[in-house]
Amino acid sequence: MSFTVLIPARLKSTRLPDKPLADLHGAPMVVRVAQRAAGSAASRVVVAGDDRRIVDACRAHGVDALLTRTDHVSGSDRLAEACEQLQLDGDAIVVNVQGDEPLIATSMIDACAALLQQRSDCVMATVAHAIDDAAEYANPNVVKVVLDAAGRALYFSRAPIPHWRDRDADAAWPPPAPQPLRHVGLYAYRAAFLRRFPTLPPAPLETLEALEQLRVLWQGERIAVHVSSERPGPGVDTPADLQRVRALWSDAA
Repeated sequence: MSFTVLIPARLKSTRLPDKPLADLHGAPMVVRVAQRAAGSAASRVVVAGDDRRIVDACRAHGVDALLTRTDHVSGSDRLAEACEQLQLDGDAIVVNVQGDEPLIATSMIDACAALLQQRSDCVMATVAHAIDDAAEYANPNVVKVVLDAAGRALYFSRAPIPHWRDRDADAAWPPPAPQPLRHVGLYAYRAAFLRRFPTLPPAPLETLEALEQLRVLWQGERIAVHVSSERPGPGVDTPADLQRVRALWSDAA
């Protein structure tokens, strides 16, 4: 299996300014993400930044990086440009690892890439894990996914899906099969589709739910889903998240 990890990094963040450059035990966070991803089976790990400071910081730590435009509306658009700059073959597999996930499990990266390689019926692959907490199931900030019989995504939603219609007020949780699944924002693409994705118009469901992956399903394409037994490590969106990850990083060291 051969694949490339691309890490989109955008300097502007409303909740945590200069987030990719936030210090994580002596190195910028985006560098730590790249170092983590380098422990996967990827043949190459590249950071796609929107600011020269990101690129310079990565290269200073021996991390491959390239500069992309500042006007991209999403990480997928940024990675599409990165595919062009790297001149990746259309059949090449690209894994999108978020630049604020320094604790991402390398096994998830490998599993996501391997699944897409096996599934010629799908243009993308992603990851999910079982929800074991009722509050998480009800939380609109936790994205849920339901699957078809072939392990492909039927729908992604912020709503609690699948809905347990006949649940008794005293019924134990979790519901009977299928157990609800939390979507993990890790994606594998074939490079040809990743380059095509930004040309597709936003879907009404995508706009309503604020979930970019719904554009793929709206267009009739398929997304394979790897159901992991592991929970993803926490990401970093706020200063409090950063402190939490710093503490976990120290514990893991």
